[in-house]
Amino acid sequence: MDKITAIFENNKAWAKKVSDADPQFFHKISHAQKPEILWIGCADSRVPANQIINLPAGEVFVHRNIANVIVHTDLNALSVIQYAVDVLKVKHIIVCGHYGCGGIKASMEDTSHGLIDNWLRHIKDVARFHEHELHRISDFDARFARLCELNVLEQINNIKNTTIVKNAFEKNQELELHAFIYDIKDGIIRDLNDLPE
Repeated sequence: MDKITAIFENNKAWAKKVSDADPQFFHKISHAQKPEILWIGCADSRVPANQIINLPAGEVFVHRNIANVIVHTDLNALSVIQYAVDVLKVKHIIVCGHYGCGGIKASMEDTSHGLIDNWLRHIKDVARFHEHELHRISDFDARFARLCELNVLEQINNIKNTTIVKNAFEKNQELELHAFIYDIKDGIIRDLNDLPE
């Protein structure tokens, strides 16, 4: 069986499994979505939002890109945030990066990667903002891991400074921002606010 045929077969098996567990599931979610979470994560295939937080379809509104970057000129990401905040009225925006991120690692290299170098420039800026801290970390893997963390924290700051989120806070809309990091080696998410300095 080729890969595309397998996708359709897997989909049928999944839909049957879901329907067997909850016969009304697809009927319920077909009317409207009311997620309380906007998840902004990396496009990495090893970090699927719903799976790693064990929530079913309809519970998480998701935006993914290389290295979970939020840029103030990225109309795609800003449109997702605005829809989530203004229309869906999500209560939580989570930026979840991950250790071992290929985008972060590529940003640390001095080689050209083509078009993506323009996107990686944003991560290089994060490294520049935290140059003093990162240069004190001699071990490459530890420095790489710390840049993964710092990148998430910078993206939270970028989201906090969008007019969308500022307006929501001014209206006292129920909304919290969360900085998470996922470890592919053990499958565990950690809150960056709880990690030791």
